[in-house]
Amino acid sequence: MLMNLLESGMQGMGLQYSPQQRDQLMAYLQLLISWNKAYNLTAIRDPQQMVALHLLDSLAVFPYLKGERLVDVGTGAGLPGIPLAIMSPQRRFTLVDSNGKKTRFLFQVRCDLGLSNVIERQSRVEAYQPDQAYDAVISRAFTSVSDMVDKCQHLLKPNGQFLAMKGKFPQSELSEVVKDYKVDASHVLQVPGVEAERHLIVISQRQQLTPKA
Repeated sequence: MLMNLLESGMQGMGLQYSPQQRDQLMAYLQLLISWNKAYNLTAIRDPQQMVALHLLDSLAVFPYLKGERLVDVGTGAGLPGIPLAIMSPQRRFTLVDSNGKKTRFLFQVRCDLGLSNVIERQSRVEAYQPDQAYDAVISRAFTSVSDMVDKCQHLLKPNGQFLAMKGKFPQSELSEVVKDYKVDASHVLQVPGVEAERHLIVISQRQQLTPKA
């Protein structure tokens, strides 16, 4: 039943996937269901709702990913990072969250599913200092768009993008984004099984200042 929901949803979004990727997504879902009973990783308890509101909702942004190195800030139980990493084995994902029980869960997921393109980090995003900046910073219901830009701009390459997953179009939040950044695009996301509005906001730096000689 759950696999049928997942497959029909992915097909409805036009996503291409292998049997291994489908099985990894299902294995992740089962781990989430199991750990959620003891660790309260997500408020959503119903497995069918988890398929739509967690897996398919995360995968809805897959067509808009760019670059090879991405960081999922405030990832929680690995959303959207884990589903996207399963679908993008050629990309590398860093999953950052300040909650220890959630990063322990992510470690278990990474090991059980053999996700060599994933690394988890327990840290507040503003304190996290990577060795190398990222092509994209993605978040799902993490904070306001302006806060995301403010707290995470040190994580992004000069030509990188912020990918903010939102429900309703966040007009008031966008008006608060500092003038150094601009909205490149706003995508309406259609998620099978989810009636509520979903948007992806893409933000980048306006221009690069040339250092004086």
